[in-house]
Amino acid sequence: MPNKKSVCIIGSGNWGSAIAKIVGVNCKRLDYFEDRVTMYVYEEMIDGKKLTEIINTTHENVKYLPGHKLPENVVAVPDVVEAAKVADILIFVVPHQFIRPLCSSLLGKIKPTAIGLSLIKGFDKAEGGGIDLISSIITRQLKIACAVLMGANLANEVAEEKFCETTIGCRDKKLSPLLRDLIQTDNFRVTVVDDTDAVEVCGALKNIVACGAGFVDGLGLGDNTKAAVIRIGLMEMIKFVDVFYPGCKLATFFESCGVADLITTCYGGRNRRVSEAFAKTGKSIRELEEEMLNGQKLQGPFTAEEVNYMLKNKNMEASFPLFTAIHKICTGQIPVNVFIDQIRCNPDTVHQSDILLHTSSKL
Repeated sequence: MPNKKSVCIIGSGNWGSAIAKIVGVNCKRLDYFEDRVTMYVYEEMIDGKKLTEIINTTHENVKYLPGHKLPENVVAVPDVVEAAKVADILIFVVPHQFIRPLCSSLLGKIKPTAIGLSLIKGFDKAEGGGIDLISSIITRQLKIACAVLMGANLANEVAEEKFCETTIGCRDKKLSPLLRDLIQTDNFRVTVVDDTDAVEVCGALKNIVACGAGFVDGLGLGDNTKAAVIRIGLMEMIKFVDVFYPGCKLATFFESCGVADLITTCYGGRNRRVSEAFAKTGKSIRELEEEMLNGQKLQGPFTAEEVNYMLKNKNMEASFPLFTAIHKICTGQIPVNVFIDQIRCNPDTVHQSDILLHTSSKL
């Protein structure tokens, strides 16, 4: 079939490898995709062998997704330019702090007609005291359109083919069916919406709230307190989008990228788990990241720092007490045991009525 689409996955961690299982199978079975899927793998030595060689020989990412076979048409490549140079669809799934240098290395070396799909949950600091969306960085640096995928998708459960949902944010209605078909399976249901900014912001902010949920667990404060933190966190997420990305739709928060992703991350996921250990042990976030994550990066504290960078510059820290408290705890400015005090009596704690007055017309 002419004009088959070639796919490259840029990243091979836990989530990147899980999505490679899906993409590999779909590219093999659908005749409008090339069979071969390249996956950029940062080269590491595992027991004296290169990780790319292990993946291409055993079809298993033994470091980041052990116990799960990758489709044989997924080929690990240690050079990102080599992996991406002929791809029509670039799936970005690396820690968000690496996206700028990665895009710099790809500039002018990919197809000008390529499109991006970002699975990266986080922000980056922008000049002037603001923040950049990862999809915006990709579009600006590589001069390609970039959709986003966010949802309640713990990587190990996706790899185990347990039923779940996800959300793709894509403004181009012509691209939406192609991206949906590339990702969707019987057990991985995709909804496509055009509210791209809200989809992406939800994916980033929920990791901050998950840190708060982890603090609650570590302090032994119980499920009622945890539910309160999740509710306040959701309201701050909605308020953040309403203030900084006006025009987004309240309905997007009820997709998988919104409340579903928030709940699953606050009860599972690495941000909650490490934050619980932080509250229990007194060790630093960096120490726990090294001890507990097997080389993976923790996104919540980084995202909290980037959000606080903007809130502080705009003199809005008090308007987002939960986000602010989590940042200050992660950076050692206040102790974790005062977490609830920071949101209990704060007059600016977000209430539902504050939000719905602004967003109800956007449904």
